[in-house]
Amino acid sequence: MNGFTKKSVGTLTLGEKLKKLRSDKRTSIGEASRFTKIQPAYLEYLEEGLWEKLPADVYVKGFLRSYADFLGVDEKILIRLYEREKEIRANLKKNEKTDSKKEKPINISPFIFTPKKILISAITVLVFAGLFLLYNEINSFANAPSLVILNPQDKSQVDGNSIYIEGVTDKESLLYMNNQPILVGDDGRFRENLTLQAGLNNINIRSINKFKKETTQNLSIQSNYKEQEENKDSTAEENISADAQLKKIKIEIRVEPGPVWVNVEADGSIVFDGTMLSGAVQSFEGDEKIIINSGRGKATFVKFNGQDLGALSLDSGAVKGVVFTPETKIDSPVDKPKN
Repeated sequence: MNGFTKKSVGTLTLGEKLKKLRSDKRTSIGEASRFTKIQPAYLEYLEEGLWEKLPADVYVKGFLRSYADFLGVDEKILIRLYEREKEIRANLKKNEKTDSKKEKPINISPFIFTPKKILISAITVLVFAGLFLLYNEINSFANAPSLVILNPQDKSQVDGNSIYIEGVTDKESLLYMNNQPILVGDDGRFRENLTLQAGLNNINIRSINKFKKETTQNLSIQSNYKEQEENKDSTAEENISADAQLKKIKIEIRVEPGPVWVNVEADGSIVFDGTMLSGAVQSFEGDEKIIINSGRGKATFVKFNGQDLGALSLDSGAVKGVVFTPETKIDSPVDKPKN
């Protein structure tokens, strides 16, 4: 013996790291699925390294972000491990192909290139390329766009009156949520803050590509916000006189019919920017100024310091820059504020 002790050094794969982190957290696959809204099968594929059974990269990275949040680790580390292992696997496959090619005997072909044969080959390649492009266009025309909802799951329950709808679709598709247009990012991802009405909310999400092909998903979300509002009513009534003395601005917005895009700025900061469903209610407070923008003024109803003002506008079009301050005076129940 030379005095040295041999030790084995092992490096955990991404899947093994995920499994160990979940095991340390003493959480089952089912519990992780309920928190992250990721199907249990996809979580198992991630932990077992069965990448060939997982969807495209953009979905896998979305899964890793949600899983990192659940496990309490940096999402960038998981995504970096995923990309590194993916590159290693690609290099291994490339080396396998190279080795298999080296084992094959070298055959010297008697085929001799001539200008005529080169021209025929070039024309053949162009024809096949044209047919390939045509096939892709026809295939795109025939296929509906992809649409994956990452959050929330269907038949979810929330305690509040708002929820973020997150997912991925084709980057060139048009997205609608209950017929309200939604912005899609350059990578096809979308995230919309949706205000719910108390009780059951039915959400229809449609993705339409340039060939008018459509993919639809429906979500049912139960909001338990009404009970919370009833518990707050008595406290709100007790504080009305104190708020009046402090000259606070209190705004309540209700949408009917919905959905309607609404943007609210309080004292120079954006406090809400999203879509409100039919019957949904949102309340806001400010000290100096509240500004309201609405996609449909006629369907946006406002209460100002307890006073019901009715709709923001008698027109069905968009309304921008409606300002409320502590000195705002209202001349008509259905009118814009006048300072």
